Amino acid sequence: MLKQDDPHRCTAARLAKFGLARRLNRIRQIPRGSIVLNPIASLIILQRDRNVSRNTKLVAIDCSWEKVQIEFGRQIPGLSRRLPTLLAANPTNYAKQHKLSSVEALAAASYILGFREIAAKLLSMFKWGNTFLTLNEELLKAYSLANSEEELSEIESQFF
Repeated sequence: MLKQDDPHRCTAARLAKFGLARRLNRIRQIPRGSIVLNPIASLIILQRDRNVSRNTKLVAIDCSWEKVQIEFGRQIPGLSRRLPTLLAANPTNYAKQHKLSSVEALAAASYILGFREIAAKLLSMFKWGNTFLTLNEELLKAYSLANSEEELSEIESQFF
């Protein structure tokens, strides 16, 4: 958490408060081999990324959307993966493409990796959380079945 947004709307802080996420104080603390959700990464997260290692962690870096290029332009440990196109359900960016909150990003990645129950649990902490799953239901199902970036790109082009 880089503490660049309104602390009352910080979804990462809420997840940490309830023990559903662990707060790291520095980017250097990201465990080796982690999948880092990076909106400017060249590779898209796929179901096969689940098999990177048994101890793989999923990491979201909570920062302001206005500072994404700066923060993610740095050298970040781990495997950078971006999410395919999804619609935000959070009140700040409702229905905007790619403008997900940290919890939406973590839930989407969990869903795509095959951890649907974890995705639902993360989102259950927010009044609008189920809306994210409803809004993106067909996309998430299709993305979780994609076996390659080409297949995933085809799915994106069908919906968008």
